[in-house]
Amino acid sequence: MAVPARAYLSIGEVLNRLRGDFVDITISKIRFLESEGLIEPQRTPSGYRKFTTSDLDRLRYVLTAQRDQYLPLKVIKDNLDALDRGLQPTSLNGVAHPSVSLATVDGQMAPSAFAEVSEMRLSRDELLKSSGISDEQLSEIESYGLITVRGRHYDGDALAVAKAVTEMASFGIESRHLRSFKSAADREIGLIEQVITPLTRQKSAESKARAEEVQKEIASLSIRLHAALVRGGLHRLRS
Repeated sequence: MAVPARAYLSIGEVLNRLRGDFVDITISKIRFLESEGLIEPQRTPSGYRKFTTSDLDRLRYVLTAQRDQYLPLKVIKDNLDALDRGLQPTSLNGVAHPSVSLATVDGQMAPSAFAEVSEMRLSRDELLKSSGISDEQLSEIESYGLITVRGRHYDGDALAVAKAVTEMASFGIESRHLRSFKSAADREIGLIEQVITPLTRQKSAESKARAEEVQKEIASLSIRLHAALVRGGLHRLRS
């Protein structure tokens, strides 16, 4: 769907919105930052720049980082790339770190935790460093289907799996022992698919929205059921 014309800002409008916080900002400075690849405004058919609110936010980030942290443009550009990939931006001498959290209610994963596909994008090296998993372990769990590379990157789910595998390895649990987890997850996914298929076959927006809500609810319930079964089994072991 086409974006309404007034969803865009001209370079003059961007300048006016920034001047209150950055008194020395100029059109030439904005054009320079564009030439350095820090922003990429769209163009009208006649060649005029069209800025979105996202472009404006990026400019504020760049200008603030320059003014308050004295960061060079290369570091700022790396930070923007990290933010675009769902990572926490680096400091001047640091490295970008992923930020992964799961929404929980009373210690259990809430339906909202299943709402969105992770937008985090990690290279293989970043995944290895962030999770502590070895390259050999990663290759092994990939062969078992526990982790799947999406294009050339790994997402937040891959990071969560890699971290869990690493921590379980400290207890002597090898990657090959974890294939049953994947099989169990696939069966749960199949069950959810059976429930929502009649809804997804309907073409209305309401049915699609309902399918998404049912999918999240059942996924959350399946985690609660699994946790309760494991907890009950452990209680029996101790009794």
